Amino acid sequence: MTITATAVTGGRERRDFFHLPSAIYRRDPVWIAPIGSEVRRTLDPNRNPYFKHASLRLFLARRDGVPAARLALVIDDRHTPECGLRTAFFGFFESLNDPEAVSTLFREAEGVALANGALRLEGPFNPHHYAELGLQLDRFDAPPAFFQPHNPPYYAELLEGTGFRISKRLQTMRNDDIRGYLERRYGFPDRGETASRDGFTVRAFSRRRRAADLERIREVNNDAFASNWRFLPLSREEYAFSAKHMSLVSKPGHILIAESEGRPAAVLHCALDINPILREWRGKAGLLKYARFLRARRDIKTIILFTVAIKRQYRHTRVYFVLLEAFARLASGYAAAETSWLSADNIPAVRAAESLGMRPDRQFAVFAKEIRP
Repeated sequence: MTITATAVTGGRERRDFFHLPSAIYRRDPVWIAPIGSEVRRTLDPNRNPYFKHASLRLFLARRDGVPAARLALVIDDRHTPECGLRTAFFGFFESLNDPEAVSTLFREAEGVALANGALRLEGPFNPHHYAELGLQLDRFDAPPAFFQPHNPPYYAELLEGTGFRISKRLQTMRNDDIRGYLERRYGFPDRGETASRDGFTVRAFSRRRRAADLERIREVNNDAFASNWRFLPLSREEYAFSAKHMSLVSKPGHILIAESEGRPAAVLHCALDINPILREWRGKAGLLKYARFLRARRDIKTIILFTVAIKRQYRHTRVYFVLLEAFARLASGYAAAETSWLSADNIPAVRAAESLGMRPDRQFAVFAKEIRP
């Protein structure tokens, strides 16, 4: 038997790279196939503005000519000051349960990383900190929520067998009876929007002023998350790229901007768990599917607390409680609520989730290893 690993260059290699997940997950009843056109858009350096300052290489391993494992390799020197040494990042990792193929795949990718001066490899990032990241560690038989990675149980063992160790643990938190919990604890009589309180005005995202509001959100996020693990500020083009389909997962009332004297102070961004709908798409979009999607979206039962971002100068003000109440009012219209990933050592975020009756749900991890010639 022969195992090879090469950089993806031609059309057939790219086709095999993008089709490999279908072979891996064909018997997985909870897998949600990613929209193929979106994966290709994300991994297209000519379309994704992130790759204006980061390099991208795709790798594919084969056993006897049959695709067995894949990954994307990204090098972004802007991470070097925080990481302490030049670090390459891997993502879009998928593999059959084939340790030899994975070992061969990473040797090839590490050789390219070393040739470009990297001394550390970390991931998965798909393809960076502002996208899906981490490897799922538990609850493999439960359907993932929107924006959550899903993978077979053996992935962590494959990485550890190649020399990787956990560098960061992440989790999501969930309340399966958010409406009942909020009614019992807070007794909200309605789900009206918070308009003005404690010197802050809270308003919904405006479709009419979409470009201006996206810029306000980006401004808040870049300031609020500046010291977060592996965070890099997003350019205007990068944020616009990532927000292209935002209206499909977040209605205007799910994105609230808190302002102080007309200046953006904080943002609450919620999303709908659209995965039950995407399951039926089987990785392919279409006009008819889109029409059905808009109808089915009305019946979604789970809201996701995607981000809460507060500018540093407003962190010790009442805006935190204003946003918490705003989310509670939004969530009271749904059966369940879940957070996006957060670090277990982010005590304020964990306590805020706990105040909404949320408890740890899924565990994820990012892996890293030092690489040497």
